[in-house]
Amino acid sequence: MYLENYFSFVATRSSKMLHQSQQQRMLQRMSPQQIQFLKLLRVPTLEMETRIKEEMEINPALEYSTDDATNDIYDDDAEDKYEEGAEDVALKDDQAEQIDIDDYLRSESDDGGYDNNYNKDADKSNYSAQRYEVSFHQYLLEQLHMLDLTERQILIAEQVIGSINDDGYLSRSVAAMVDDLAFSRNVITDEGEVKGIIQRIQSFDPAGIATYTLQECLLLQLHRIGKSNYAVQNAILILEKQYDAFIKKHYEKIKKSLKLDEDDFQHALDIILKLNPKPGAAFEGSSNTATYILPDFFLENNEGVLEIMLNSKNAPELRISQDFKNMLEIYDKGNKKDKKNAEAVTFIKQKLDAAQWFINSIKERQNTLIQTMSVIANLQKEYLITGDETTLKPMILKDVAELTNLDISTVSRVANSKYVQTQFGTFSLKHFFSEKITMENGEEVTNKEIKSIIADIVSNENKKKPLRDEDIMDTLAKKSYNISRRTVAKYREQMQIPVARLRKS
Repeated sequence: MYLENYFSFVATRSSKMLHQSQQQRMLQRMSPQQIQFLKLLRVPTLEMETRIKEEMEINPALEYSTDDATNDIYDDDAEDKYEEGAEDVALKDDQAEQIDIDDYLRSESDDGGYDNNYNKDADKSNYSAQRYEVSFHQYLLEQLHMLDLTERQILIAEQVIGSINDDGYLSRSVAAMVDDLAFSRNVITDEGEVKGIIQRIQSFDPAGIATYTLQECLLLQLHRIGKSNYAVQNAILILEKQYDAFIKKHYEKIKKSLKLDEDDFQHALDIILKLNPKPGAAFEGSSNTATYILPDFFLENNEGVLEIMLNSKNAPELRISQDFKNMLEIYDKGNKKDKKNAEAVTFIKQKLDAAQWFINSIKERQNTLIQTMSVIANLQKEYLITGDETTLKPMILKDVAELTNLDISTVSRVANSKYVQTQFGTFSLKHFFSEKITMENGEEVTNKEIKSIIADIVSNENKKKPLRDEDIMDTLAKKSYNISRRTVAKYREQMQIPVARLRKS
């Protein structure tokens, strides 16, 4: 009886837990073409040519459009190439059927074509911002191989150099590097040996690298200068004995504690302030390609009319390879249409489709860029003509998205990764976006205008008695800008303006 009740209970629960039902849901899925377009939209202008070459390497059906007449002449060797390539293609039996060739034999102009009208006048963009340079870590490795080290020591040193970030500081603890060497390089070592290698690397240029703290970094640079200078001796003393007071700018406390007069302290302070807090970042070779800015647009003011030109690197003239078209012509004219021929033509179709998708994605990228930039230029026309930042109108992503009929995420991708060259300089498109703040009289201004006023207030303050955030807030209120102290602090931090105590001199 007990077992019957138990199994009845289990069956009842199972029937409640396991059941089938039908649900109708709408899901938004992106096609491969949409994904390809979004990826291309994020590619910087400087890397666009490289991205196109990569696509050409994997797809021989894609090529640059040229005026070479030989591209339009029938290739007598096309049949041989076609026969050779057919052997490497696999096709299922149910795919070996007649394929409509006409869609692939039409020229690009038959279906609207791929016509590049954006870069006709953008000749000024035909320069390259790339240059060859040695990276920061390569520079350190070159110095490493000038030392007389054993193979084991070189492996340890390479691990240490790999743990140095772009600013020049060590990002891994000594204990972690010991473990890394054991697991990744099969080198069994201890902290003492690794510390010895670190000391050797600290003698490399630029001075101050391979340290963990700013204090250690600055002291290394001072020791490199030499202790023979009396001012350097005082500087070392300040950083060794009164570092906390120094970073808090408690200068009177330092002078009293170290018994330094005003001149000696000032000379030592001048030396410390000339040291480099980020020795790695100061090395030119540490910069990456992203450091260089190549404008995506050129905007010119032609007597009050803004003219937008797309950088020619964003608008390459691409087309479908004539060789692949010739292969399809041969197939279409041939009498034998067996499985082998169908396999070859299916392979050709795949490459032609991929090439056309890529060309269409490039076209859509161009249209999106021009469309977005045109709306931004129209909304910020007064600023782009005068260069006066106070004329910058409040504008958010939603405003541009509504006028372009694009998704906000698409506008965001354009704004965050693209640049425009104007008569007043080169700006990121996100520079033109700002939140609105309503003044007492109801007028709307941008947060950029508020930041500009805060910068002016700070630059004109009495440095012996700098203004606190509350004081800046009161000054803004007198100018009819009613914002909170917290907002003042946020804008000040965004502009990298230190607090009042650290601005005191």
